[in-house]
Amino acid sequence: MNRVTTILLTGGTAVFVALLAWQGFGSVLDTLMAVGWGIAPVIALHLVSLALDAGAIDVLFDRRRTRTSLRDALIARWAGESVNSLLPAGQLGGPVMMVRLLNQRGAPMRDAAANITVSTTMQALAQIVFALVGLALFGVYAAHDEAVALRVPTLIATSVLSVFIVSFYWAQRYGMFGRVVRLASKLLGRRDWSSLTTQADDIDAAVGSMYRDHARVAATFAFSLLAWFVGTGEVWLALRFFGHPVDWLDALLLESIGQCIRSAAFAIPGALGAQEGGYLLLASLIGLPPSAALALSLVKRIREIALGVPGIVYLHASEKKWQRRVRSDAALPVAD
Repeated sequence: MNRVTTILLTGGTAVFVALLAWQGFGSVLDTLMAVGWGIAPVIALHLVSLALDAGAIDVLFDRRRTRTSLRDALIARWAGESVNSLLPAGQLGGPVMMVRLLNQRGAPMRDAAANITVSTTMQALAQIVFALVGLALFGVYAAHDEAVALRVPTLIATSVLSVFIVSFYWAQRYGMFGRVVRLASKLLGRRDWSSLTTQADDIDAAVGSMYRDHARVAATFAFSLLAWFVGTGEVWLALRFFGHPVDWLDALLLESIGQCIRSAAFAIPGALGAQEGGYLLLASLIGLPPSAALALSLVKRIREIALGVPGIVYLHASEKKWQRRVRSDAALPVAD
């Protein structure tokens, strides 16, 4: 973990603890305890979102070139989300691990890397659309002052994400992987980079080919957008168990804008502190007690731990198994 990540994680943790202390640990804990076993259906519903995200990955694969299945995509998505949620690897660690897992499960490296690049881009684009839908619906039904109060932070967070996504997209279309490897070869030197450059160019070609398949890209976007909407059900369910039920529109507002704010804070590991602050900002607009907003954020943290810890354990075991297989293959005698 580098110094910048450490500073951001420390700052996020400080904000997280300060917000809990501000509302009172006892008050937040009492609200959280009201969920009880209600956390189980919240976790179960998130598995639906995971399956849809896996479908967004799976639909991009050409079965003539890969041996992967929807199950492989689901495992990769689960492990990638676990890394993003629990490890201080930024938002790059998850996609990197998804590529590695898919490659280990039969997808050529160029196809696995291109798939995760395109599907991640479409997922982020779907999130922006999801946030704007939530903002638009709230603007229709909310009082004018409330809509104005929400519009500024939402547009700021959406603008940050939009600039990032547009830049990422154009970098992909102009040979991002090949350019990065060539720049690294100039800066580092001291070795032959020709094989890496060829592999990077192959990935760039695969990315371009996937984007030209408009039907598959549209399907990926649709799966991702549906997954974001399913996430609204987690908020709706949790708040009902808290004893603070809200209607579907308010739950959509909390999830869409809250996730947008969280993603805009992508540099902070786990968006620690940013997610809690976002929910507190939104809670006042729909009449939700601050303690319930913080408890909602903690439920999401618990869900991340409940699914993420097994995901990290599985990832570790899978990597060890793969390394043993590689060593075993390397030890086999070469046939004459």
